[in-house]
Amino acid sequence: MRGLINVCRSPRGKLALNLAVGVFAVTVSVLAARHFADIGWPFAGADFRLVAAAGLLFLLAFAFKAYGWHRLFAPEERPKPLTLAASCGAASVTGAALPGRFDEVVRIAVVRRASGGRAGVAPVCLSLFMLGLVDTAALMPLASTAAATSDTSTAVRAAMGVVAFAGVGAAVVIAVLPRLVASGRLIRFRLARWLGERTVSPRDAWQAWVLVLASWIARGLGLFLLLYALGFQLSLPLAIAFLCAAAASGALPIAPAGAATQVGAGAAILIASGVGTSSAVSFAVGAQALVILAGAAVLLFAALWHGGRRLALAVF
Repeated sequence: MRGLINVCRSPRGKLALNLAVGVFAVTVSVLAARHFADIGWPFAGADFRLVAAAGLLFLLAFAFKAYGWHRLFAPEERPKPLTLAASCGAASVTGAALPGRFDEVVRIAVVRRASGGRAGVAPVCLSLFMLGLVDTAALMPLASTAAATSDTSTAVRAAMGVVAFAGVGAAVVIAVLPRLVASGRLIRFRLARWLGERTVSPRDAWQAWVLVLASWIARGLGLFLLLYALGFQLSLPLAIAFLCAAAASGALPIAPAGAATQVGAGAAILIASGVGTSSAVSFAVGAQALVILAGAAVLLFAALWHGGRRLALAVF
């Protein structure tokens, strides 16, 4: 492994790696273009004003998620929210091709590089673990609302009930974890002391939950507008069910690709709700493409911001 890392760090290794990534990106783009040429572009005939509004809501969701994640670090180790937003954007872009859970590796790499090593790998991993719990807990009110108000099939309601139940369990873990690591029996262990120093307070956890919930609400409203833009019947419970299904699929430890898995889960919910297969797949692909585009925009803005600041410091 060390030899492989040294090869990748060499000039030839970097060149070969960049060429391989470029060829892979071009191949994926060509295959995607051929796919859309066969089935049609998902946004063909859509109201682009509503599509643009949905895209802006997806951008807002990235901002809320970054600020919520920011609260899950120890105060002295917190990266800037823009760095965290860029890492989420990079993960959404690479999730189109990388297997499931590899987006966490991308997040860690971006945060480490953009923060100059201020946040160590272990604290970032801990914050991601807490963010997963907060994400699940924030989905609980949305999933329970969809289960109670949706007029879809029993299977869809049951799936939303499972997501809501998982959210309750995650909230319990968030509430119990600070007391658990501070207990007298565990405090003598080094790991427990390390966790005790970095486990967020109930106030920070509550603030993170509110911000992440706002992120999910913004994305749910974006999906609601996107449904209307593509000619579907207006249904906020259906948009929330699609959101919860796609988000829950992200918790799978192994998947073909993060974005592909979310597309499949969202399309399955739409099909189970009575939407035609081709329409469901088209909407799921379009929604995921818009999320990826929003993530790419966040990543590009962060790169330009950091590059502009470095250039200004070098000039002045």
